Amino acid sequence: MILALDQGTTSSRSILFDREGNSVVKSQRQFPQHYPHPGWVEHDPEEIWSSQVETIREALSNAQTQPLAIGITNQRETTLIWDRKTGKPIAPAIVWQDRRTASDCEYFEALGLASKIRERTGLPLDAYFSATKIRWLLANVPGARAAAERGELAFGTIDTFLLWRLTEGRVHATDATNASRTLLFDIQTQSWSDDLCEIFDIPKSLLPLVQPSSSYFGETTLFGKSIPIHGVAGDQHAATFGQATFKPGQVKNTYGTGCFLLMLTGDKIVRSTHGLLSTIGWQLNHQPVTYALEGSVFSAGAAVQWLHEELKIAASPQEVEALAQTVPDSDGVVMVPAFTGLGAPHWDPHARGTIVGLTRGSNRAHLCRAALDAIVYQTLDIVRAIEADSKTKLTEMRVDGGGSTSDFLMQLQADVLGIPVVRPTETETTARGVAFLAGLSLGLWGSTEEVGRLWKEQRRFEPRDTVRRADDWHRAIERAKDWERSS
Repeated sequence: MILALDQGTTSSRSILFDREGNSVVKSQRQFPQHYPHPGWVEHDPEEIWSSQVETIREALSNAQTQPLAIGITNQRETTLIWDRKTGKPIAPAIVWQDRRTASDCEYFEALGLASKIRERTGLPLDAYFSATKIRWLLANVPGARAAAERGELAFGTIDTFLLWRLTEGRVHATDATNASRTLLFDIQTQSWSDDLCEIFDIPKSLLPLVQPSSSYFGETTLFGKSIPIHGVAGDQHAATFGQATFKPGQVKNTYGTGCFLLMLTGDKIVRSTHGLLSTIGWQLNHQPVTYALEGSVFSAGAAVQWLHEELKIAASPQEVEALAQTVPDSDGVVMVPAFTGLGAPHWDPHARGTIVGLTRGSNRAHLCRAALDAIVYQTLDIVRAIEADSKTKLTEMRVDGGGSTSDFLMQLQADVLGIPVVRPTETETTARGVAFLAGLSLGLWGSTEEVGRLWKEQRRFEPRDTVRRADDWHRAIERAKDWERSS
């Protein structure tokens, strides 16, 4: 079996997969989210570490046998810096959703650097990515800049931090997918860019070694016998691999805190003209990099979470869905869940959450329906952008993540897109994907073709003859844009 560590935005999980790619043991722990100021989102790295260790111990205690290897998949872009000697973080982790560095991005854009940065990295100049987060930590944590220049500090996304802790400080590394999300990595040469490090004023001594996603990263001895670590990938890249979307034109969409739709573009970088990201899909050991186009939606499940946790409209996400099904539509109510700005294809860090179309007859069921509508319409925008950039008409969309378990939401998505939405038998595709990457490195599976044959369809949601127009959605998006700055 392969042990997959799935460190996400709201929980840490450990899942054991057998040789057929089936999840056989699962353990999960939630951990707190911290919002110290408007637009800021932080995690306590020690809470992440302790929650992950608890799940590892629980999964191993319920396993029938020692796993052959570990794979690590993680929330991407989330940034932390720690002391190399003590291993202790110098500050809370700045989460991918955090918008505190939006003004820094505007500063670099005013200098005319956005096009150069996009050319090297495939990414827009946005606070979503790691570079401006690193810069902020070095500027705002007392003594951090000087310590970094002395080589005393280490930067990492969550995968790198877990690797460091699992190997007790012996390994400071990441993989190509996570490196490609930092705004510091040249995706053409597959190396840290001296020019970009100079632009953001980040010492290269902070940065980890970059390895293929499917390769040997080291070993951990924290849980008894030594277990090798053979795979690392950012969560959305791992999910794409787990969905076996290896052929041109195949796409997957993950419904979690946000929504993330990826389509592979092979060994060529496709430059987006419709607000998408050109990114590294993955890199297998001793093989060339595989590239992808990605559309990133910041708030999907987060909108449902907000309704039941903050507004107390419902007791659970399931009740949000149940309420949404009690009405035929949202009765004109439109929610734009831009709590931390808008991602693709708009890239507006100053957008904020907006609800329009309210009347005296609007009730909580309409708000719940509007939240689900927002998820499917944000995905529609990404699909149309992917089709425009790739010049490919999509014929189906494979889905995973917590939201994909909702039959109602998936049928709604198929109706809006006008193409089939396909859910696999194994919806733990993020963890499954990194288990496959680790197993390929280890030799448990021989090829991506062998892995692909393990993917099986559980249900196909065919679009119904329902005309759904997105005009009101796009009108509402325009209301939400630039809200923070214009106020």
